[in-house]
Amino acid sequence: MDGNIAETRQRLRDAMPVARRWAYFDHAAVAPVSGPAAAAMQRWVDESVSEGDTMWPEWGRQLKSMRQSAANLIGAATDEIALVPNTTAGINLVAEGLDWRSGDNLVTLGDEYPSNLYPWMHLADRGVETRRVPTADGVVDYDQLADRSDDRTRLITVSWVAFSNGCRRNLDAIAEIAQRKGALLFVDAIQGLGVFPLDVSRTPIDFLAADGHKWLLGPEGAGIAYIRRDRLPLLRATAVGAHSVVHAYDYTHIELKLKQDAARYEGGSLNVPGMFGLGASIDLLQSLGVENVAAAILDATDSICSKLREGGFRVVSPRDGEQRSGIVSFEFPGADLLAVRRHCLEQGVALACRAGRIRVSAHAYNTGEDIDRLMSSLATFTE
Repeated sequence: MDGNIAETRQRLRDAMPVARRWAYFDHAAVAPVSGPAAAAMQRWVDESVSEGDTMWPEWGRQLKSMRQSAANLIGAATDEIALVPNTTAGINLVAEGLDWRSGDNLVTLGDEYPSNLYPWMHLADRGVETRRVPTADGVVDYDQLADRSDDRTRLITVSWVAFSNGCRRNLDAIAEIAQRKGALLFVDAIQGLGVFPLDVSRTPIDFLAADGHKWLLGPEGAGIAYIRRDRLPLLRATAVGAHSVVHAYDYTHIELKLKQDAARYEGGSLNVPGMFGLGASIDLLQSLGVENVAAAILDATDSICSKLREGGFRVVSPRDGEQRSGIVSFEFPGADLLAVRRHCLEQGVALACRAGRIRVSAHAYNTGEDIDRLMSSLATFTE
């Protein structure tokens, strides 16, 4: 095994208490919280209990640091980052914020997670068409994506990594199509952010959102949205509150003068402990190097695919080059998949069922021993 992979795997494993009991392969659903994230949230609880809101100046500094960490993760500026409760909230900033006109359309993929479909479909009563381009087990036909876009296409919206089978999409190619068609680009990054490199200063993405409770190893209820600085005027703020204005903490000064950065979308109170936890996990992953984390994940999933094929299972996830991700989907013919999952849980192995298949999602800390436990659990399943 490559030395960097082994070191990355062990360093991250040391920070993941869940590994003491579980062979955990369900990061694409809800990941276990990292040790640093748990410690950061516990510090907030202890401070809140003992000090109350006298800690706000320090908490404010920590939130500023967390926002900087999130910006660094994707190569953005801090004023382009909004702190949001989940990916859906980030999607709706764009869906409800753009000045759609009847006859507009947007183009997306046929296998999107529902949260990257319903907000766009909800625009139908404004005369906006949602066009869904089919994929082949997650693989995108970029020519077809371009062909479905026309001069009334306002937006192309895609998941970076397909939730059901793990196909990682070429964001540079999709961004080129969007630019050529004069459309904006939104990326649902939840299944790849933090474990595969992304630089929005190089890949011209207009909007992006991701929750922290999957590959970022943070808690639920804490995520980030990215709005490219020059796109900020395009989005009407739809959830304006006391924190949306430039004089956010002067509560007797009533003047609707919105902040000139992405924080204008943070109208109300934030999930402060959740954001601290997310920030701690982002810092952890960046300390390891996202490239190193990616290499360890692909090493693990390559091994899983090899063993699955040896065991007679058919892997349906695309596994060519940069289409690979941390998600592996495979068929278990004739089996009750929920029963398979229950059996694996009893063996201390966590996985999921999606789209009529078994889905395993390995992180960088999953070891060969974890993979052996997975294969043993599958081999011993009997209905």
